[in-house]
Amino acid sequence: MSQTQTPKNTSYDIVIVGGAIMGASAAWFLSDDKDFDGTVLVVEKDKSYEFSSTMHTNSCMRQQFSSALNVRISQFAADFVKNLPRYMGNDDRVPELSIQNFGYMYLADNNVFADVLRESHATQIAAGAATQLMTPEQIKAAYPFYNVDDIVLGSINLVDEGFWDATAVFDWWRKSARERGVEYVQNEVVAMTKNTAGTRVESVTLKSGEVIACAQVLNASGPRAIETAKMAGVTVPVEPRKRYSWIFSAEQPLDRDLPLTIDPSGVHVRENGGGTYQCGGHSEIDPSVDYDDFQMDHNIWENHVWPILATRIPQFEAIKVQSEWAGHYAYNTFDHNAIMGPHTEVENFFFLNGFSGHGLQQSPAMGRATAEIMVHGAYKALDLSPFNFERIAANRPIIEKAII
Repeated sequence: MSQTQTPKNTSYDIVIVGGAIMGASAAWFLSDDKDFDGTVLVVEKDKSYEFSSTMHTNSCMRQQFSSALNVRISQFAADFVKNLPRYMGNDDRVPELSIQNFGYMYLADNNVFADVLRESHATQIAAGAATQLMTPEQIKAAYPFYNVDDIVLGSINLVDEGFWDATAVFDWWRKSARERGVEYVQNEVVAMTKNTAGTRVESVTLKSGEVIACAQVLNASGPRAIETAKMAGVTVPVEPRKRYSWIFSAEQPLDRDLPLTIDPSGVHVRENGGGTYQCGGHSEIDPSVDYDDFQMDHNIWENHVWPILATRIPQFEAIKVQSEWAGHYAYNTFDHNAIMGPHTEVENFFFLNGFSGHGLQQSPAMGRATAEIMVHGAYKALDLSPFNFERIAANRPIIEKAII
């Protein structure tokens, strides 16, 4: 890790704790708000982002959610990615991006899960998505490589659903925001000081010793969200859950693109290009893990993931792992959905946490919304108030059924 950096000033309008995809999105949208001319400091403990959830992602987006609001959030992401230069002020340095639309294929092996797919399909269609339900026969005709003997129903969407270059978006958010005056430092927030009433954070203390005054604080700390919240004397139901990924080559590559296939077991696999594929999974028991635990468990591959792949796609009987890694979901144990907006008592402490594996694709809408509520006190483009922290305090979960 490179050297700790000291902020240029001792006071900022907004301090963002965490500079990965969510913090970067919020910082850029703040810089893009014509009504905001304040100062923004992004504090990131490791600007290589080596162990961030952002760098361990599948880098895919989907419309297939059970909540209409989550569908609309992904629709904005698709529009943002496909029109990145326009959103970035027609900067001719910004690349044209596209979405590789191989789609997500959800497979149900029982009637209960099939009914969930049907219900979600209705929600998605009503929100304008192009999701299609498929019988086992239709799946086999379109994708002959699948074994569908145990499958009752499939669900797929081939419009704005698949791989996108998240790294390019992440890089440009940071580059553009810095050019507009957002300050990024490699450092760590280790404490916060509140006013006498306990209703506002007045300053943050950095690991290097500086005390930085601030008008607002944004918790964008990924799996470490609870640690940042504790400094403000509050709590948030987010913990790190380990997710394993493998890239492998097949002795007999498939003859067409492989949708991101979600097997009923929870194992998922997708096209990676050039005869290679990326798959992921987790242990049957899914505990919270230490923040620095990125150890691979090779038994999961041998005894769980590979047998499932070879059963679902027999051509994957002969494959060779090329690389593997473990990353962390910032897992919201309350209802698996975003936690955002201000705290109910510490009014200038804002959340952008708990995305449970679908944060990357939600980052454009979430950054935009966070900038809106921090600057204007309300959401403007898309009302995301159902995801505000107050639902946690009120014990009012919004369950998202389509979690991978």
